[in-house]
Amino acid sequence: MLMSMQRVSKLYGEGESEIAALREIELQIDTGEFVALMGPSGSGKSTCLNILGCLDVPTRGEYLFQDVPTSRFDNDQRARLRRRFLGFVFQGFNLLPRTSAVENVELPLMYRGVHARVRRARAMEALAQVGLAGREHHSPAQLSGGQQQRVAIARALVTDPAVVLADEPTGNVDTARAREIMEVLTRLNQRGITIVMVTHEADMALYASRVVRFLDGGIVSDVRQTPLAIATAEGAAA
Repeated sequence: MLMSMQRVSKLYGEGESEIAALREIELQIDTGEFVALMGPSGSGKSTCLNILGCLDVPTRGEYLFQDVPTSRFDNDQRARLRRRFLGFVFQGFNLLPRTSAVENVELPLMYRGVHARVRRARAMEALAQVGLAGREHHSPAQLSGGQQQRVAIARALVTDPAVVLADEPTGNVDTARAREIMEVLTRLNQRGITIVMVTHEADMALYASRVVRFLDGGIVSDVRQTPLAIATAEGAAA
């Protein structure tokens, strides 16, 4: 099992002001899955993603990554797990505005101390994988919203993660650009990368092989589906 949440609860506040963002969640995700987490605002889906990404920790219960319990990890151990195994894509592109696409993609490798020549080659390859060959030296201002998100995806890919965690990756782009982003994520998943994506858009969830729905901090449904082919999904969403 790649990721496993065992009776995970996440509480905020104390006493009468206590709020349960998650309530005894049981969730297992296997290598190679494409999972969409859905639900209304405040349902717990983003809190779940943050715990899966070791950006937050459970109040109760256990989260295991590759069968290793993480509850006793300190901040440095969680950071090492993120750097080694996880890539993140957020609704906001979080690109450095005065830095080229390839330099933005290189950043995670700079933090790892990778040699400049090696990191440049890997960043160029990651940009090619998301369809941005030829735009490596463009600044974010010279790219469309969809292209900026693809730079962010390339930045998540450049470290060869086992999992890409995407929080509303199509939230800031129009429908056509959203389909481009989902096409990129689908192709990454077809290469064996596990994708876990928070989305509130049903047409984007068509691309996933599994849809987990949250409500009031709990999972109310967990449905496996046959992801539609990219062209078919585009037609259904049109």
